[in-house]
Amino acid sequence: MNKLLKNEKHPALGFLRYVGPGLIVAVGFIDPGNWAANLAAGSQFGYKLLWVITLSTIMLAFLQHNVAHLGIVTGKCLSENATEYLKPVTSRIVLGTAVLASISTAVAEILGGALALQMLFKLPLSLGSLLTAALVIWFLFSNSYSKIEKVIIGFVSVIGISLLFELFIIPHVDWIAAAKASVTPSMSSASIPIIMSALGAVVMPHNLFLHSEVIQSRQWNLEDEKVIQRQLKYEFFDTLFSMFLGWVINSAIIILAAALFFPHVVTEIDQAQEMLKPLLGSAGAILFAVAFLFAGVASSVTAGMAGGSIFAGIYRKPYDIREIHSKVGVLLTILVATGAIIGLSTITSPFQILIYSQVFLSIQLPITIFLQIYLTNSQKVMGKYKNVWYTKALLLAMGIFITLLNVILVITTFQG
Repeated sequence: MNKLLKNEKHPALGFLRYVGPGLIVAVGFIDPGNWAANLAAGSQFGYKLLWVITLSTIMLAFLQHNVAHLGIVTGKCLSENATEYLKPVTSRIVLGTAVLASISTAVAEILGGALALQMLFKLPLSLGSLLTAALVIWFLFSNSYSKIEKVIIGFVSVIGISLLFELFIIPHVDWIAAAKASVTPSMSSASIPIIMSALGAVVMPHNLFLHSEVIQSRQWNLEDEKVIQRQLKYEFFDTLFSMFLGWVINSAIIILAAALFFPHVVTEIDQAQEMLKPLLGSAGAILFAVAFLFAGVASSVTAGMAGGSIFAGIYRKPYDIREIHSKVGVLLTILVATGAIIGLSTITSPFQILIYSQVFLSIQLPITIFLQIYLTNSQKVMGKYKNVWYTKALLLAMGIFITLLNVILVITTFQG
């Protein structure tokens, strides 16, 4: 505590001590599914859909900030609070669907790692999936949270630097058009499916569970009112900073696709890499694949952590990889996802696997959002830190909007 209080004399240093939980979460919305949606948006519509990234990031920051408060104030994650405050049957059903959502998320993330290995080393998807899963399990079981946090920060840095380098060597980016499109809504009947996919892919249920868990890595003394207030303040800046980095990376992918591919539509990740070779050379294509590999591995790690946290919470336990329930949750998430990829890849394309994994997330997401709203609105759960009236109104509006969006996405997916 003395060290912590000493750092309060230096606000910048104090803030840096809190950076990390938000970046762990930010990895979830720069995952392979987001790459696919952003590449499709940029290659088909140029810069016009950059505003979607801005809107979705604002919504995500608000939701993540709210669920982080739940973790700070109660000292328990979303899963543990659901177990404590919902009826047993209800909590098991809700959290059971959340575990399935983490598995569905891991399908897309591990598949992303396998696709990157295929682009780099021509490995079969089944072998790439096994290697990615093995690396993720080793990583989660052999490293402490603090080490994982540092490595994830390194992964995000590599992804960001790789994409910025790609943008730097592109000679014809229209930055003025990109800046305008980032804040000016534009849509047509043809762009609505991609707008829904991009918005729906950013807010993900496992990230809401995960943020309420990892934010507790910064707790020292829940009984000290000053420490709680300090945590609430720095968490807000950590979330904003991390969501801003996510916005930059997602926007960079759309700008890259718009500048290089528009109006030639990209529908597969490896297709984008092949199209990069004549435009940027082999080095640019390799950098693209490396960034995609880091995105796949990093997001797989966070999906495993989320699955472990949700499963442990069912048994009123916090996430701790040394504890049996967390271990079972991690293994269940990663191994079932890997098995699904290997089984499905023999009968359908990777792109279809990505689509259907995202569809299940769309079905489960409203359950998680309204669970969060119920808990953070509760005096019994949050005490004096419960949501104020305008926060309630904003959360409900976002919850209804995202629910309608995902219902439409599911319907259009199956109709198509």
